[in-house]
Formats: sequence, structure tokens, C-alpha cells
Amino acid sequence: MHIAIVILNWNGKELLKRFLPKVLDYSEGATIYVADNASDDDSVEYIKDNHPEVKIIKNAENGGFAKGYNDALKSAEGDLWCLLNSDVEVTPGWLEPIRALFKAYPDTAIAQPKILDHKKPAFFEYAGAAGGFIDRLGYPFCRGRIFQSLEEDHGQYDDIREIFWATGACMFIRAEIYRLLGGFDEDYFAHQEEIDLCWRAHNKGYMVRYTGHSRVYHVGGATLNNMNPQKTFLNFRNSLYSITKNLPKRKVFPLLLARLILDGVAGLHFLSQGKLKHFLAIIRAHSSYYKNFMRIFLKRDEINKDFKYFSCTSVVWSYYVYNKKLFNQITD
Repeated sequence: MHIAIVILNWNGKELLKRFLPKVLDYSEGATIYVADNASDDDSVEYIKDNHPEVKIIKNAENGGFAKGYNDALKSAEGDLWCLLNSDVEVTPGWLEPIRALFKAYPDTAIAQPKILDHKKPAFFEYAGAAGGFIDRLGYPFCRGRIFQSLEEDHGQYDDIREIFWATGACMFIRAEIYRLLGGFDEDYFAHQEEIDLCWRAHNKGYMVRYTGHSRVYHVGGATLNNMNPQKTFLNFRNSLYSITKNLPKRKVFPLLLARLILDGVAGLHFLSQGKLKHFLAIIRAHSSYYKNFMRIFLKRDEINKDFKYFSCTSVVWSYYVYNKKLFNQITD
């Protein structure tokens, strides 16, 4: 199984200088690509001058994460693709457990390693942690990270298990499955497109898994940090997109009504904290969603009606009302 590691870059020369050397050192047998999203710094020149062994793919425009990878992967070879953020530090031997996972579980379409915090290495990182899950209302969360509560890594998630979604910060996917699914949905631009991709994989009967025997360290927020209102906009809107596309029809509209109410509560919470821009971001998210509803709805494909996508009823209720902060306290 040949692995191609594809790093999407946009004006990330400094990140490439920090993290690309270890990808090269610790990824024996893999082909390394940097897909440049029409950067206007000298990222590409840096790679050519310092790492000529890296293959460069030049995208014609900055189409965000989704279109950036869709465009780049048309030129990538390999049986298994690793979509790797430019702000991820890999570790010695990180690929061997991944290879072993895909060999041991042939029904695995997508997988991720353990994601730890580069700034606080003993703790899980926000974007992915020990595997992604979702509640009945469509809100995502992770083992090792519930909202802003990050667990310390004591080896409690050093396992291999099925998960609902794998993080786009370090996602492994079979090339044939990526093509079958049509890649990422470019209407997302960025954020939660990996949840949609994994949901579509589940709906076609494929599995998504996590292995804690491979670990990487993620800086996080290098492109758009958690306090950016644009990230709030994208997360709230794109979550509604995924519900609309991937749930059975009879469940879509009742859930959308519930989300309208709950997202309104979240907006009022932002307003009470003086975060007017985040409050307005939620309004923009819903406005954009309603405007694009029919186009998104028409993208619906096969739906696995027997697949239980959720791991708990409401992560929001469990966390904020019952004060449950750990994954095993919240899940059914």
C-alpha cells in the first residue's frame, strides 16, 4: 500500500520550514506533495530550493480546504492519501500503525491517528483529539475534547476503534473511496467538510477508524483560530449542510427546527458575553444556509437508514447542564 502525503499550503512558508523536515525524515516509503493554494508568499520557491524531493502541485486559486484538496488530488498518486495540515508535527514510526490498521480492517475507508496539542504536548488537541463523534442534533465532539475541555493523555485512548468522523488535520483515506465519494463538498469552503465526507462514507457502508498507536502534534488555529467569527459562521452553516445532505428525509426537518432554536440560544449566549461579531456570524450562517438550501438538499445521495450516526442525545445539554466533561460520561 503506497501512501501519498499531501500538505495543503497557503502562504505557509514559516510552517513548512518548521514541520516539513520531520515529515520527510519520518515518512519512509511515502511520496510527499505540497499542494499550493495560489500563495503570494515565496512558499513554492522555498520548497524548490530546500526540498527538491517534494513534489509540488500548484492550484490555480485559493478555493479553501475543500476545493484545494479536490484540485490537488487529481494529480496525486498512491493507494492511500494522507491529507496533512501544514502545522502538524509528525513523529517517528507514525505511518506503520496506519498501514497496519488498513491491512487488518479492509472495510476501513478513512482513519486518523491520535492528535495531541503541539503547545501542550501532554494534552489532546482541539481538532480531532482521539476521534470525532456527533450527537443526535448534529453537533460534533471528540474523544479527549468536549467543547473547550481538553483531556490529558494518559494512554486512555491508545486503542483502535470505530469513530464517526476523522479530522481533516491528519486524515488518511483510500484514494478509490475519495474518488467514489466525489471528494469534499466545495460548498463548505472550509470546516466540517471532513464530517460530511465521513458521513457519506458511512452511508455507503464504509468504516471510519482511529488508532491511538500513531500520534502527531497539531498547532491548531494556524489558518483560522477558534475566536475568529468567520470560523463560527462556517461551523454553524456547514453543520446544517451536513444534516440536510446525510440524514433520512423524515429526520431532516424536525432536526432543523431544533437546531434553529438551539443555534439561536448559542447566539444569545455570544451576545451576553459581548461577542457581537459571533452573534452576527450565526445569523449570517443561517441566512446563507436558507439561501442555499435547495442546492444542498438536491445533493442527497444514498442514505443508510439503519446506521446510528449519533453517540449521545445532546452533547450541549450533557456538558452545560449536567457538567459532564469526559467522553465516557457523555456517550450512550
